[in-house]
Amino acid sequence: MGRKVQLKEICYARSGDKGDICNVGLMAKDENAYKIIKAQVTAEAVKKHFEGIVKGNVERYDLDNLQALNFVLRNALGGGATRTLMMDQTGKAFGNNLLRMEVELPD
Repeated sequence: MGRKVQLKEICYARSGDKGDICNVGLMAKDENAYKIIKAQVTAEAVKKHFEGIVKGNVERYDLDNLQALNFVLRNALGGGATRTLMMDQTGKAFGNNLLRMEVELPD
């Protein structure tokens, strides 16, 4: 069984919003990291990571040419920046939060 690490060890992230939708880009630091995140960081895993925060669906888009994944988190911001009472009403911290998710490195 491999060692567990947080995504911040093998990825970069960037996030933002549009209305009540948060968008998170997860960029692998190298080719091996991309293989790991592509296998383990599924839409379902991201939805579970943000349990209680993201109320809608999570969609994943693979960007193989960039070794990156893009996640669209629906109903994630409590109605959007002008309506929500959430601390992060614009989704800027979602990327850093996702980087705390753990993945398993292969042996």
